[in-house]
Amino acid sequence: MAHNPWLEIPLADYEAHMALPQVAQAALLGDVLADLLRAHRPASVALLGCAGGNGCELIDPAVTRRVVAVDLNPAYVNTSRARFADRFACFETICGDVEQDLRCEPVALAYAALLFEYVEVAPALRTVAAMLAPDGVLAVVLQEPSPDVAAVTPSPYVSLGALAARLRHVDPDALADAAEDVGLTETSCRRELSAGGKNFVVKTFQHGSRP
Repeated sequence: MAHNPWLEIPLADYEAHMALPQVAQAALLGDVLADLLRAHRPASVALLGCAGGNGCELIDPAVTRRVVAVDLNPAYVNTSRARFADRFACFETICGDVEQDLRCEPVALAYAALLFEYVEVAPALRTVAAMLAPDGVLAVVLQEPSPDVAAVTPSPYVSLGALAARLRHVDPDALADAAEDVGLTETSCRRELSAGGKNFVVKTFQHGSRP
């Protein structure tokens, strides 16, 4: 199996890179999550590719009592636990690969922001579908390719340069077709432009009731 660069990128580098004005993705992803939380008021949320707990500060613990933070990098997972475990009635962490079978009690909302660009779509969708409660919602943010903007924005945080070879843009329609195959029906789609000049697609899917 090829080495995964996400295991080597320091969390401080990742968070600083995402917050740079020329990147400005942390703010966009946070705004998308905040919109989802207002719209769905979920009792439970899974953050897929949580890094250091991205978005946990936006979650109202009086509404969302259970949070599941999932990431491949154990240092990221440990940091998310240290930062946010005391904020929620139930804070669970899973260190693992979403292409594999990750077991947890089902959640009402799963948020996968810039995750599918780095995984095999079909097995990851099967895993996520199994994590959702009946009528649960999966929200996905995809980065669209641009001829004028590098897929991974150059920055002083050179460790992130290793991601360029790993990142694969995902066709939004192909993702929707693959989601349908695992019982996830698309319910919304919109586009967002980051302050850094990149285009993103935000899709939501609803899980069908299980037999």
